[in-house]
Amino acid sequence: MLLKYKAKPKAILLLEDGTVFEGKAAGKIGTTTGEICFNTGMTGYQEIFTDPSYYGQIIVMNNTHVGNYGIEESEVESGTVKIAGMVCKSFNEGYSRPRAQKSLQVYFEENNIVSISSVDTRAIVRHIRDKGAMNCIISSDNLNIDDLKAQLAKVPSMAGLELSSKVATKETYYFGNLSSKHKVAVIDFGVKQNILRSLAQRDCYLKVFPMNSKLSDVLAFNPNGIMLSNGPGDPGAMPNETELVKQLVASGKPLFGICLGHQLLAQSQGIKTYKMHAGHRGINHPVKNLVTGKSEITSQNHGFTVSAEDIANNSNIEITHLNLNDNTIEGIRLKNKKVFSVQYHPEACPGPHDSRYLFDDFVNSLN
Repeated sequence: MLLKYKAKPKAILLLEDGTVFEGKAAGKIGTTTGEICFNTGMTGYQEIFTDPSYYGQIIVMNNTHVGNYGIEESEVESGTVKIAGMVCKSFNEGYSRPRAQKSLQVYFEENNIVSISSVDTRAIVRHIRDKGAMNCIISSDNLNIDDLKAQLAKVPSMAGLELSSKVATKETYYFGNLSSKHKVAVIDFGVKQNILRSLAQRDCYLKVFPMNSKLSDVLAFNPNGIMLSNGPGDPGAMPNETELVKQLVASGKPLFGICLGHQLLAQSQGIKTYKMHAGHRGINHPVKNLVTGKSEITSQNHGFTVSAEDIANNSNIEITHLNLNDNTIEGIRLKNKKVFSVQYHPEACPGPHDSRYLFDDFVNSLN
């Protein structure tokens, strides 16, 4: 669909350290705040925008063009857009894909997403890489820098912030075929739909539980195994959920954790987590499987990670995966139980399918 060019209002991106970028408004006209981060992927913007793990964050897209293939309503990871805002170089209101239903502009207006375009995203990414993740504000209805600084000063840091309760289910629900061979309990901290689909495709019937569920509630389902989902925020601000995971591990059920689930599993075993300088976000992050010796290209979205020093001092935990860019821990397993986790997103939506074998490994452990 081609659209006539319409002049866009001016917009401001102000970073916490006082750096200012001027550009054009995209999406809804207004003001938004959040932690700025960047995604190195070249495609999959719709899945990225609807990933609950991005809640509270303003994302810089590395690809020059965003919106060029429009919006296809089935290609989502949750029911609504979860990002707090978006920064890009070229924001496309027209789109070329015949099966798309609407433009990104319409989609953002429907979901109240304030964004900015026509800025130097390479300079912004280099700035974040140098200075680290920080809060920011985007505004297209207030260009007064002093006012924006005052608003930004009130935004809490991501460190110490619990956000899963903002996006996770409040009620239990079922997913998949009731006649499936396996039953899996999924603890929802902000689960992506393609994690559920990946399990259902492997003959699993799922019951998805709220993050504040009790151990007795989960075990009453009599699951063959347990999945700990991804989600947003600081795992260190989730002591109750860490305790639940500790109890789930002690139950003896096979368990698989992804991203935030990985971090909570580590915490349940006495491993500390910490905030990264800039985090890992994209679909091109190299990870080595230390068990097989093979490397895989992975899809990632996290700003926190687990302590390698603490793991080295825990004789019951084996490191299974390592990030080849910075040597951070990407996977662990417990030596005395069928329990393992990875920091990245093996469902890979978007992303390459190198890591989908992990779902097979988990399902095989249910037998």
